[in-house]
Amino acid sequence: MKIKQTLAIATIALFLAACGSNEDTNQNTGSVNDIAPTNTQKTTDHGANDKSTEVGFEMAGGNIEEATNVPAKEKEAILKAFDEYMEAFNEEDIDRYMNTISKNPEGFNYDDEKVVVEQTFNDYDTIRTADNTTIIKYDKTQAQVFANIHIALEQPDSGAKLDRTGRQVTVFVKEDGKWLVTSVYFIGDSAAE
Repeated sequence: MKIKQTLAIATIALFLAACGSNEDTNQNTGSVNDIAPTNTQKTTDHGANDKSTEVGFEMAGGNIEEATNVPAKEKEAILKAFDEYMEAFNEEDIDRYMNTISKNPEGFNYDDEKVVVEQTFNDYDTIRTADNTTIIKYDKTQAQVFANIHIALEQPDSGAKLDRTGRQVTVFVKEDGKWLVTSVYFIGDSAAE
């Protein structure tokens, strides 16, 4: 049971990718400290106070519509930034990964994120993949990217494995001409037993 709890914590930590603690007591909010999540979908809240105004769709099943106001050059830059964020994590390159994160993120601490991600890289082999990647909200200083995420997690020391899927919105801000992750919203599908 301890391994299962450790894997559950690690899975949530993987979704952090730029998040921190939140004191919200909403029953749909989970955190790294949640050891025994229920079988219902859990939302890992990454610093947003009200998801309905912060995220461009309803996390629990809203329609995914591509933003129509994104200039072609910005669309290419935002999607490239999302790909770099995913690839840097998969390659377990902490410096490269932290270069995809805002230096002034919303709702989490940059230095704490580095510690959590380094620990994840040390303890687990993880591959995150994304499909249906879509820019759902855009203005000149912020963009929201939706994706269906699959995580394959393995703890080499024990051989324990876990596969997890869910829906994620990654919020980017433009800093010094670069699109960087400032917060992440995730809702997981029911965990496979």
